[in-house]
Parts: sequence; structure tokens; C-alpha cells
Amino acid sequence: MNPPTTAPGLAIVLDCGDDAAFTHSALAAHHPAAGRITLHPGPGTTSDTALAHDLLLALGKPVHIPGRFPHGRPPLWEAAAAWTTALAVTRLTVLRAHLLDARRLQRILTLWRQTAIHLALVVHRRRLTAVLDRALAELPHTRTTTLAEARALYGNDPAPPTDARPVAADAVRPGVEPGRWLTLSPLDRLVSYDSPSPCTGPCSPDLIDWKHRLAPTPLTPAQAEEAARRIHTVTAHPQLAAALAATLFTGASFQQLATARSDDFHDAPALLALHDQARFTDGCATHPVPPWAIVFLRAATRYAHLTQATYLLAGPGERPAVLRLAEAAGLRPPQPPGAERAARKDAVVWDWREAQEAHGYYPLTATR
Repeated sequence: MNPPTTAPGLAIVLDCGDDAAFTHSALAAHHPAAGRITLHPGPGTTSDTALAHDLLLALGKPVHIPGRFPHGRPPLWEAAAAWTTALAVTRLTVLRAHLLDARRLQRILTLWRQTAIHLALVVHRRRLTAVLDRALAELPHTRTTTLAEARALYGNDPAPPTDARPVAADAVRPGVEPGRWLTLSPLDRLVSYDSPSPCTGPCSPDLIDWKHRLAPTPLTPAQAEEAARRIHTVTAHPQLAAALAATLFTGASFQQLATARSDDFHDAPALLALHDQARFTDGCATHPVPPWAIVFLRAATRYAHLTQATYLLAGPGERPAVLRLAEAAGLRPPQPPGAERAARKDAVVWDWREAQEAHGYYPLTATR
């Protein structure tokens, strides 16, 4: 997905008397599902990492990004920018902006430029700090000192498209029990013995025709809604979230997911290409992306662009991370019968179907 091209707005709210009404109205405007985020930096924190944590929490995300990264720095700001774009956030209000140092202020302004959001910096004093004064000297912006104008800056945007909204935590989902395992047959092949080879050149495959295996059973609307809600709330990593979401509508193995390149998602119409140059499993094929999963692919595409990753969904060594994510979200494939599961101490069995298929090809020799 390309970065936004609309001109973002920048405003300064001068809360000259540090009036609680300015803060309360900004907090009341916080509504991620409607595209409005209010960021209240944690008191006593001075690092840009802590500010990124605060922003991810405001977006409804955990603050941990699993994996190994250059110089040991998790790409928290890149993840925040990717989710801000994918979730169609249009307005960001930052309280206590007069406490931001130059580094944290530049992080916020970079996010503003990357995402084309409307940014309101609330300064709870009569004058700008020297840091703010220098940063804003060359930037067109507006200033206001009245509560009515501040409230207008905090919100009043139309709601974003429905496929970009995270599912409300308290939404009613008929036929699905939150907090319990959600058993989904498309996860059967996530742990698989196949070994598709990725393409090395340009490849725009046709829609998959399911010649080589059965199409995965589509999720019911209730299952899709609950699965999306769970994935949204258990990870801030856009690519791992997208990998798990993609498995649910492709029924693909991890090895297939790892073949997706950073340009293999197309937004309109929503399509995802997976590759298999040697035709080991499906061949190279394009999969339609259901509406509930589009937000995850949008976030992964933007994140790959910002981090300069060549892969879209997950790197070759990240299968354990995807499995941990699925278990954290309470998502699992159909499990063995109860007696066999009891011997495994109720752990999730990921390779049951693969083991069954392997036994079909190589029948076990009867023991004497």
C-alpha cells in the first residue's frame, strides 16, 4: 500500500490556564474505531521508546514486537505508523506536548508526515517551549486558545470504512465464546511438511483454482469477527498478525506464507499472491482477501515498506512466533481425540493432520 498523499493538518492548542476541561475533552474524543486517537504520554518518561509504547497502547496494541532487529531496536514506531495507516486513523491529539524533548517531538512529527493524520499538539501553558518553537518555525500550522475550537480539532471526523475498523472488544458474537479456544480447520496446514520454492523474478499469478488440495472451509461471520478481534489485541507486529490472518483464508502452510513478497498484496481488489515455483503445493496462486483480513494486509504492507523488508508476512525463521501468536489468540486447528490430547497435557497439537497424511502415505508396520 502506498503512503498517504493528502496534506495533513497541524494545529497547536494553547491551554493557557492548564484547564482540566481541555484534557477531559481530548480524552473523551479518543475513539480508535472512529479514527481518533488521544495520546497521553506516561508521566516521568523521557524516551522515545516509552512514547512509542504509549502510542501502541492507544491503538489497542501490546507494546512488544517479537524478533531480532538490527542494533537491538524493535521497530515500534514503524509498527505504530503501519497500524495508524491501516486502521484509518485520521486524527491524533497529543496531550502535554510542552513536555516533549526534541527527539520525541520529531518522532511525532515524522509519524504525522508518514500517515497524513491531522495532528493537534496540546500545550498546557501560555507559550511554546523553545523545542516546539524551533520545530514549528518552518511548518504551516494553526493555533487556538479556545475550548470550542480545541474540541473541533480533537474530533468531528466521519467514521472510517468498516473494513478498517478494529472489532469492538464488547461486540456480541453469536455462536462464539470469547476467552475459549476457537478451533478453525484452515489452521490444519500451518505446520506442514511441504517445501514450496519462492519465485525470484516478477510473478503475477492467476486466481487459485484448488486443483491440488481442497479449499479451506470459510470462516463464519462470527468466527471471522472473533478471530480478527483476538489477533488485533494480542500483537503489535503487523507482519505476524497478517501471516496468521492469511492462514485463515488461504489454508496455507507457513512455508507458503513465507514466499509472499512485500509487493504481493494488492488493495483494490484485495488480493494476496503466494508463490510455489516448483508447483510443490498450489503453484503460484492469488487468493482473494476477505474484508475482515484487509486491515492486517494493509498494515503488513506499510510496515514492510517502512522497515525495508523484502518479505510481506513472515521471515523464514518466524514460524515459532506465528504459532505462539495463534496460541496467545486462542486459535488452534482441530485437535486429536481426547485420550491422545490428555497424554500431551492439553497442549495445542499443530501437526496432527500432517501426521495423519504421512501415515496414509507410509503405513505404520504392526508391532508383534
